[in-house]
Amino acid sequence: MLDRLSTSQEELESVELQEDAEASGCTRICDCSDRQIVKVTGTLRTVTLRPRAGVPALEAELFDGTAPLDVVWLGRRSIVGIEPGRKLIASGRISMSHGRRVLFNPKYELRPLGQE
Repeated sequence: MLDRLSTSQEELESVELQEDAEASGCTRICDCSDRQIVKVTGTLRTVTLRPRAGVPALEAELFDGTAPLDVVWLGRRSIVGIEPGRKLIASGRISMSHGRRVLFNPKYELRPLGQE
């Protein structure tokens, strides 16, 4: 009980996200390595439109309580349901770009809003 009272809200959310990933059989983002095919889950922290090489690209940062992962949909300006605070499961091949993990054009499944 005392531990829960002395723990910050961010740490409590991180523990909750890690438990969710474990329960759904997903790989923790911190355990993902370059060129590995993975299935990860977490919460979208940011969503931005950032062109790459003149092509529109929707970028989102997925966080599972262990590490961030950049999720990029090339050729897309928006995707219905992809918004900050939304939970999702994404799968695909991890790549490293400028020291960050990136997942390009992943298969994804939006988690129901009632589970948040």
